[in-house]
Amino acid sequence: MKLKYIPDVDILMMSLSDEPSDYAEEANGVITHFTKEGRPVLLEIQGGREFILGSITSLVKNQEVGV
Repeated sequence: MKLKYIPDVDILMMSLSDEPSDYAEEANGVITHFTKEGRPVLLEIQGGREFILGSITSLVKNQEVGV
């Protein structure tokens, strides 16, 4: 998995695979890109800064982090 934060648009990109994506779906501020076979290959998390800070805080407090 590869992570990239784009501060200009406040998006956290989580690359799950190098496979090409065929289509994408958006739900609750997360855009998921899928292969033709329906496997997720990329997540775009809108509000990435808040997600990252919240995730770190949860990990320090030993809580589960959700996407």
